Amino acid sequence: MPHCDVIIVGAGIAGASAGYFLAATHRVIVLEREEQPGYHATGRSAALYTATYGSETVRALTLAAGPFFRTPPAGFAEHELLTRRGLLFVAREDQRQTLERHHATVSGLVRDARLLSAAEAIALCPVLRPGHIVAAMLEPDARDIDVAALLHGYLRGLRQYGGRIVTGADVTGVARDAGAWRVDTAAGTFVAPLLVNAAGAWADELALLAGARPLGLVPKRRTAMLVDAPDGHDVAAWPMVVDADEQLYFKPDAGRLLVSPADETPSPPCDARPDEIDVATGIERLQRATTVPVRRVRHSWAGLRTFAADKDLVAGFDPAVDGFFWLAGQGGYGIQTSPSMGRLASALIAGRAIPGELTDLGLSAAALAPDRPALAAAPR
Repeated sequence: MPHCDVIIVGAGIAGASAGYFLAATHRVIVLEREEQPGYHATGRSAALYTATYGSETVRALTLAAGPFFRTPPAGFAEHELLTRRGLLFVAREDQRQTLERHHATVSGLVRDARLLSAAEAIALCPVLRPGHIVAAMLEPDARDIDVAALLHGYLRGLRQYGGRIVTGADVTGVARDAGAWRVDTAAGTFVAPLLVNAAGAWADELALLAGARPLGLVPKRRTAMLVDAPDGHDVAAWPMVVDADEQLYFKPDAGRLLVSPADETPSPPCDARPDEIDVATGIERLQRATTVPVRRVRHSWAGLRTFAADKDLVAGFDPAVDGFFWLAGQGGYGIQTSPSMGRLASALIAGRAIPGELTDLGLSAAALAPDRPALAAAPR
């Protein structure tokens, strides 16, 4: 019966990053229900490093993550984690005020974010439909994230520090006795004084097994697909394009276009699959906003993005269950915030102060706590 200091349930980006930072000072075991880490939300993300996306807390976590992404520790990855992409928010006439408000909100934090005319936006992405797009905002420094390299960098570093990753370890029982958690899984039983709930869409279910009150987390399905690039266009240098109300996004992907209707359909925890209606909606929205002809969908998939009631991330000890730490509600922000969240969570788990470069951006334990007012009032 393996003993350690910390058991982390979930080897997606949340559990892997926390385990990486913890393993330098603690004996860590990461349990993953699937046969490979990152199988669910982490492996299905159109990840972009963008500081103009999400709440004030998410944007601060993203900014704080920038130095790690740009200059990771020696040996963390074989090549750069970020590739320049650019992010273009586009607006119809009825969305112009939404776009301008968003620019006003983020311009103080991201100083190179700037408003563009429709003509300037079309120059960056020539398939945008004239007359449909009337204004845009560009974040030129937004970058694609190599998710596989990031995840495997965390896991490799964790192992190098002596941590373990156990796959095929679906949790079947959790009990606390004499100050220690006993976690029964399909791969054996594991014991530690601290249990980290990084179970993604299954986080509330794990909480129930541990005797903790669920937070009311909601997994939401998001659909994506690959379509051929339009003839005569080299799409490689195009920015990622996002509708101002986030009803559509598309970006270059290996010579094709990755397209999503940005759906958020509540779902039970599961191995998500795309719905034909959502695929059709994505195609219809793309053709309304652009001149891209969609002759066939090369591939489609779906993933679950799990949200707390206020859509901010959750990190902190449960106030009523000793030794039970929440690391959940990553939503669509888990990958771009993972260097910051990993450091912040590991500090809280170890009883250390949050690093100063995080607090300097206004981040606090209270803002992410599982008992913060916005979650205490949420239905469960």
